[in-house]
Amino acid sequence: MSSPGKTRLVFLGPPGAGKGTQAASIADKLGVPHVSTGDILRAAVKADSPLGREAHRYMNAGQLVPDELVNRMVAERLTQADCTNGFLLDGFPRTLVQGRALEEALNKMKTALDAVISFDVSRQELIRRLTGRRACPECGANYHVESLKPKIEGICDRCGAKLVQRADDSLETVENRLEVYQRETADLIDYYRGQNLLKKVPGDLAIEEVQRRVLEALE
Repeated sequence: MSSPGKTRLVFLGPPGAGKGTQAASIADKLGVPHVSTGDILRAAVKADSPLGREAHRYMNAGQLVPDELVNRMVAERLTQADCTNGFLLDGFPRTLVQGRALEEALNKMKTALDAVISFDVSRQELIRRLTGRRACPECGANYHVESLKPKIEGICDRCGAKLVQRADDSLETVENRLEVYQRETADLIDYYRGQNLLKKVPGDLAIEEVQRRVLEALE
């Protein structure tokens, strides 16, 4: 598979920006692994590795896994064979501290990032996307009140259960999540801009068009 030549990538974007959807597709096109912190945590816990056991203790207690531990887990993941020719990091780093830890880990590997893609979506559109999401509590199917409607309003097409709005998608929680993201990542975005790595892509277009813009930005 041909690559645009930018193989060590970070995708940044607020909740609802669609970066996870784009990351899976773009990683496949580039022939590199899509590395997300959620996947790393789940894999480490499942493998019962020393780092996985440490992370599991925090998760079982309902606590956030500390930065220092996440940093070590990401660094360990990037040394695995499938990352030799590149990777696409999704959901990490989120803070300047994590960004510097990533740079340190890559320096030890004698490599560096090629680009950081930041998905630019208006606050109004993010709120529309997130507050409109609906989920089936029985089978896990996902819907949207505007863009992915079930055949019968409020009822799951698959199993007939009543759809619900997750607590994370209430207006108050969404606004808080967006504020936290902005606060946590502002310095990180400035950091990558200063390194001439940052490439902004509009994320409020059709999925195929966003993908085209990303690949164009990597050329």
